[in-house]
Amino acid sequence: MKILVTGGSGFIGSYFIERLSSEGHELVILDLIDPPAWYPRHTYKKGDVRDPAAVKRAMAGCDRVIHLAAAHHDFGIEHDTYYAVNETGSRVLCDGADELGVRDITFYSTVAVYGDAPEPHHEDSPTAPNSPYGGSKLKGEAVFRAWTEKGGGRRALIIRPTVTFGVRNFANMYSLIRQIASGRYLEFGEGGNIKSLSYVENIVEATLFLLGKPAGELAPFEVFNYIDKPDLTSRQITHAVYLSLGKGEPRFTMPMWVGLLLALPFDIVIALTGKNLPISSARLKKLYEVQTKFEADKLARAGYTPRIPLVEGIDKMVKWYLAEGKNQTAEWHQPPKDVVVVAG
Repeated sequence: MKILVTGGSGFIGSYFIERLSSEGHELVILDLIDPPAWYPRHTYKKGDVRDPAAVKRAMAGCDRVIHLAAAHHDFGIEHDTYYAVNETGSRVLCDGADELGVRDITFYSTVAVYGDAPEPHHEDSPTAPNSPYGGSKLKGEAVFRAWTEKGGGRRALIIRPTVTFGVRNFANMYSLIRQIASGRYLEFGEGGNIKSLSYVENIVEATLFLLGKPAGELAPFEVFNYIDKPDLTSRQITHAVYLSLGKGEPRFTMPMWVGLLLALPFDIVIALTGKNLPISSARLKKLYEVQTKFEADKLARAGYTPRIPLVEGIDKMVKWYLAEGKNQTAEWHQPPKDVVVVAG
């Protein structure tokens, strides 16, 4: 099968490329960022998902699309850019699919579509996004719903992941591991809040498991949350990192008010400079107080069981960090405000 992976140069994309290549598929990557040199065999098309010509060049001859390209960082992206990439880009993709006869698209959305809606967060629960990221992804889902309603064998699989981590990822889990490894990490508050997580190898396997379902077993438009169960609390996550690093668990926890006081200077710098600093009162509250709990019962009913437990996934990432990750520098790729047009 010939498969187009938009955003294939990114973190989750790299795992799809590795897995699909090992299964013998012909792969095309559409991305504004060049893929790493170590990638398995593929065809790379430099381009923007908002550019119809680039999308059609990359999609020509493909049987399936896995749409990962997105505006997703929570810092440094303008409001309208989220919607231009996540909503308009999805519409461009659907228009290209109609023109080229592609009838199978997987779209990575986000659990951020639930926003302020009360728990529990199942696929049929109310959505109330409280960020342009969540709002634009929900609009993107609506684009694919409308596309499948045209019929003609169109199929859209929507995956709503929670925070996804793993080897080669430099986001929240990486920052946590680095801070604990440095010996400068402090715990605040009770830490009993659930932080639903997704381990990258599992989410890729789950997606391919669903795509392998016999025709008719899933609806033309089908939504699945992805969360690795059972959930861990923020305290359990940090202690799993301590264990993997070979460190003893911290002997005491400081009150939250102390942490917020210590974070105040960082808040002031962020407000004055607009820099995205690793320490802030918002980050402390998000880690130690805010619960981000989502459900994955529907995926379990479909027959998928995660192969790698969360604690094992954390251990794998810590081992990578110690071996090489700590010496690498994160590169944050954010979509530009304006569409990038690349000559064919």
